[in-house]
Amino acid sequence: MSVARFGVSLENELLEALDAYVQDNMFPNRSQAIRHLIEKNLVEKKWKCNNIVAGAITLIYECNKLDTQLRLSEIKKKALSEILSVQSLYISENKILEIIAVKGTSHKLTELSDAFIGIKGIEHGKLIMSKVD
Repeated sequence: MSVARFGVSLENELLEALDAYVQDNMFPNRSQAIRHLIEKNLVEKKWKCNNIVAGAITLIYECNKLDTQLRLSEIKKKALSEILSVQSLYISENKILEIIAVKGTSHKLTELSDAFIGIKGIEHGKLIMSKVD
Protein backbone atom coordinates (compact mmCIF):
# COMPACT_ATOMS: atom_id res chain seq x y z
CA MET A 1 0.00 0.00 0.00
CA SER A 2 1.41 3.35 -0.97
CA VAL A 3 1.42 6.20 1.54
CA ALA A 4 1.20 9.94 1.11
CA ARG A 5 3.16 12.34 3.28
CA PHE A 6 1.75 15.60 4.57
CA GLY A 7 2.56 18.12 7.28
CA VAL A 8 0.43 18.79 10.34
CA SER A 9 0.52 21.82 12.60
CA LEU A 10 -0.62 21.36 16.19
CA GLU A 11 -0.71 23.45 19.32
CA ASN A 12 1.85 22.33 21.93
CA GLU A 13 -0.85 20.86 24.17
CA LEU A 14 -2.22 18.71 21.33
CA LEU A 15 1.26 17.59 20.34
CA GLU A 16 2.00 16.60 23.94
CA ALA A 17 -1.32 14.73 24.09
CA LEU A 18 -0.47 12.95 20.82
CA ASP A 19 2.95 11.96 22.11
CA ALA A 20 1.38 10.64 25.31
CA TYR A 21 -1.13 8.67 23.20
CA VAL A 22 1.74 7.21 21.15
CA GLN A 23 3.55 6.15 24.31
CA ASP A 24 0.47 4.86 26.18
CA ASN A 25 -0.58 2.71 23.21
CA MET A 26 2.97 1.69 22.26
CA PHE A 27 2.74 2.94 18.69
CA PRO A 28 6.11 3.02 16.94
CA ASN A 29 5.57 6.63 15.83
CA ARG A 30 3.09 9.50 15.53
CA SER A 31 2.03 8.43 12.03
CA GLN A 32 0.77 5.09 13.30
CA ALA A 33 -1.14 6.82 16.09
CA ILE A 34 -2.76 9.29 13.71
CA ARG A 35 -3.65 6.46 11.29
CA HIS A 36 -5.25 4.54 14.19
CA LEU A 37 -7.25 7.57 15.33
CA ILE A 38 -8.54 8.24 11.80
CA GLU A 39 -9.56 4.59 11.30
CA LYS A 40 -11.24 4.55 14.72
CA ASN A 41 -13.15 7.71 13.83
CA LEU A 42 -14.32 6.21 10.53
CA VAL A 43 -15.56 3.06 12.27
CA GLU A 44 -17.38 5.09 14.92
CA LYS A 45 -18.97 7.19 12.18
CA LYS A 46 -20.30 3.99 10.57
CA TRP A 47 -21.71 2.95 13.96
CA LYS A 48 -23.73 6.15 14.10
CA CYS A 49 -25.51 5.10 10.89
CA ASN A 50 -27.37 2.56 13.05
CA ASN A 51 -26.13 -0.45 11.15
CA ILE A 52 -26.59 -3.94 12.54
CA VAL A 53 -23.38 -4.77 14.40
CA ALA A 54 -22.03 -7.53 16.59
CA GLY A 55 -19.53 -7.15 19.34
CA ALA A 56 -18.60 -7.58 22.95
CA ILE A 57 -19.01 -5.56 26.10
CA THR A 58 -16.24 -6.28 28.58
CA LEU A 59 -16.60 -5.40 32.23
CA ILE A 60 -14.40 -5.75 35.29
CA TYR A 61 -15.88 -5.61 38.77
CA GLU A 62 -15.53 -7.03 42.27
CA CYS A 63 -17.57 -10.18 42.79
CA ASN A 64 -18.45 -9.38 46.42
CA LYS A 65 -20.55 -6.31 45.55
CA LEU A 66 -24.11 -7.63 45.42
CA ASP A 67 -25.61 -4.30 44.33
CA THR A 68 -23.40 -4.36 41.23
CA GLN A 69 -24.42 -7.93 40.35
CA LEU A 70 -28.12 -7.20 40.91
CA ARG A 71 -28.00 -4.15 38.65
CA LEU A 72 -26.13 -6.13 35.98
CA SER A 73 -28.84 -8.80 36.11
CA GLU A 74 -31.62 -6.22 35.77
CA ILE A 75 -30.07 -4.72 32.66
CA LYS A 76 -29.39 -8.15 31.13
CA LYS A 77 -33.04 -9.17 31.54
CA LYS A 78 -34.16 -6.06 29.66
CA ALA A 79 -31.70 -6.70 26.83
CA LEU A 80 -32.31 -10.36 26.05
CA SER A 81 -32.89 -9.60 22.36
CA GLU A 82 -29.41 -8.02 22.04
CA ILE A 83 -27.40 -10.37 24.28
CA LEU A 84 -26.08 -13.50 22.59
CA SER A 85 -24.11 -14.92 25.53
CA VAL A 86 -22.40 -13.98 28.76
CA GLN A 87 -19.14 -15.36 30.09
CA SER A 88 -17.87 -14.57 33.58
CA LEU A 89 -14.27 -15.33 34.47
CA TYR A 90 -12.54 -14.91 37.81
CA ILE A 91 -9.36 -12.99 37.10
CA SER A 92 -8.41 -12.86 40.77
CA GLU A 93 -9.89 -13.97 44.07
CA ASN A 94 -12.41 -11.12 44.10
CA LYS A 95 -12.48 -9.71 40.55
CA ILE A 96 -14.59 -10.82 37.63
CA LEU A 97 -14.03 -10.21 33.94
CA GLU A 98 -17.40 -10.44 32.21
CA ILE A 99 -17.67 -10.67 28.44
CA ILE A 100 -21.11 -10.05 27.00
CA ALA A 101 -21.51 -10.99 23.32
CA VAL A 102 -24.07 -8.71 21.69
CA LYS A 103 -25.78 -8.09 18.35
CA GLY A 104 -28.14 -5.29 17.34
CA THR A 105 -28.20 -1.74 16.06
CA SER A 106 -25.10 0.24 16.93
CA HIS A 107 -27.19 2.84 18.73
CA LYS A 108 -28.88 0.23 20.95
CA LEU A 109 -25.59 -1.52 21.77
CA THR A 110 -23.95 1.77 22.64
CA GLU A 111 -26.85 2.57 25.00
CA LEU A 112 -26.62 -0.92 26.51
CA SER A 113 -22.88 -0.62 27.00
CA ASP A 114 -23.27 2.80 28.62
CA ALA A 115 -25.87 1.35 31.00
CA PHE A 116 -23.52 -1.46 32.05
CA ILE A 117 -20.45 0.75 32.36
CA GLY A 118 -22.40 3.33 34.37
CA ILE A 119 -23.26 0.87 37.14
CA LYS A 120 -21.68 1.76 40.46
CA GLY A 121 -18.97 -0.80 41.12
CA ILE A 122 -17.92 -1.37 37.51
CA GLU A 123 -14.20 -0.67 37.53
CA HIS A 124 -13.66 -0.84 33.78
CA GLY A 125 -15.86 -1.36 30.76
CA LYS A 126 -15.53 -1.22 27.01
CA LEU A 127 -17.65 -1.89 23.95
CA ILE A 128 -16.14 -3.31 20.79
CA MET A 129 -18.34 -3.51 17.68
CA SER A 130 -17.99 -4.61 14.10
CA LYS A 131 -20.46 -4.26 11.25
CA VAL A 132 -22.21 -7.56 10.51
CA ASP A 133 -23.00 -7.13 6.81
